[in-house]
Amino acid sequence: MTKLWTSIPVSKFRSVEEGVLKWEMAGTVSEESGVGRSMEGFSSGQRCQSGEALAEWRSSEQVENGTPSTSPPDWETDDDNDGGPKPSELYGKYTWRIEKFSEINKRELRSNQFEIGGYKWYILIYPQGCDFCHHLSLFLLEPFAQFTIAVVNKDPKKSKYSDTLHRFWKKEHDWGWKKFMELTKMSDGFIDADTLIIKAQVQVIRERADRPFRCLDCQYRRELVRVYLTNVEQICRRFVEERRSKLGKLIDDKARWSSFRAFWLGIDQNARRRMSREKTDVILKVVVKHFFIEKEVTSTLVMDSLYSGLKALEGQTISKKGRLKLLEAEEMPAPIVRVDKDVFVLVDDVLLLLERAAMDLLPPKDEKGPQNRTKDGNSGEDFNKDSIERDERRLTELGRRTVEIFVLAHIFSNKIEVAYQEAVALKEQEELIRE
Repeated sequence: MTKLWTSIPVSKFRSVEEGVLKWEMAGTVSEESGVGRSMEGFSSGQRCQSGEALAEWRSSEQVENGTPSTSPPDWETDDDNDGGPKPSELYGKYTWRIEKFSEINKRELRSNQFEIGGYKWYILIYPQGCDFCHHLSLFLLEPFAQFTIAVVNKDPKKSKYSDTLHRFWKKEHDWGWKKFMELTKMSDGFIDADTLIIKAQVQVIRERADRPFRCLDCQYRRELVRVYLTNVEQICRRFVEERRSKLGKLIDDKARWSSFRAFWLGIDQNARRRMSREKTDVILKVVVKHFFIEKEVTSTLVMDSLYSGLKALEGQTISKKGRLKLLEAEEMPAPIVRVDKDVFVLVDDVLLLLERAAMDLLPPKDEKGPQNRTKDGNSGEDFNKDSIERDERRLTELGRRTVEIFVLAHIFSNKIEVAYQEAVALKEQEELIRE
């Protein structure tokens, strides 16, 4: 994690529908390369605590001129067959060239309108800063969207990018950081031939509360994967480790584990089967509620990871052309759960699965994270073909393992453990009666 300097709004995007201002949002950046965090988000003229953004530098050449990916087939599509608009239909880019920048004497300057995701937008820039002198200021507006703002440098590797995810409403109609870049740094390649170039990528988010969902256009997702893989991995790893720790404590408690084993082995097979399954819609709603956090810019990638992992768990992925392709058996570790139509089913005896889950580890951390790989001398072509494919496959596996552990923990905690505790309470009551 790099050291942050105070982040600022660099430009303001406003969504206008039928000429009426509707919502607004913006992003942040860190001064040094790498990923940073800032809680210093501001809405129009006042501090807002509800936003969190991650930002970094990245090469616009790698972002925009990437070669075709050989990623897992499911990562090439955003179609979840629910009939709604696809993420690719809700995504778009806009470039604003501001010529004769040094001659601007207005407090604010607006771009032309542009339409993305069914909404009309425009960028509002404060050349001398908004409330803060000596800084350039930027913002954006929309109901619920993820977006990236970039101030382009003539050296693409020095271009400044900022990503954020935010929901807008009437009382919080704009969002941004009032200190995006010190004006004194603008002359360091950001203003070329007295022209400033600002680029925007906007992804309107169509949410689903009932199951993990595709959030991002596949090209935009590849870019964000390269930046935030480590953050998503930390989220999945933290969840899995917490659940593993809880199961490990149960097994390490010899008396309790022996008691539970006796309970489980003492009930008939039909009862075991009933308690070893749960409807998918019951569990997946809880999965979305647990992992989709509006203030976390990484939530969209986490949802994409869980969506891809769920598809892998179902034993199939969707290729570019829409054909179903079974995953190679050797690519998949032994499953913990399977999907039988609309039901999650534990694939083995609960005792064996609990012991296995308590011992199984996620794949080892990738010590050479995606942020470092952008600086290791690889060409953009090598990076896209090899590293992005590896990262996306890693996210699919993280998503699959996370869903599996979530299902196992949910079924155990909400069905099996409840039945066990009821049996223990009944046994204690019978003993008291006998006494």
